[in-house]
Amino acid sequence: MKTFEVLGTGCKKCLKTAETIERIASEMGQTVTVEKVTDPAKIMEYQVMSTPAVAVDGKVVHSGSIPGRDEIVSWLES
Repeated sequence: MKTFEVLGTGCKKCLKTAETIERIASEMGQTVTVEKVTDPAKIMEYQVMSTPAVAVDGKVVHSGSIPGRDEIVSWLES
């Protein structure tokens, strides 16, 4: 099972990112954990400068916008 961390302050884009990941994973029949990380110190540990950002299993794979469906699918399939 993959663990996704959505890094951000809890803005609408961050919430939409988390919801989109959960929805697409469900559509694909995959079980994932999606954690919303809002602590600025924790976000800085990932050296992220723009949010929302997404980390998969501890590795940042996206930052600065809501990821697209194809991108999320590729993370789930890898």
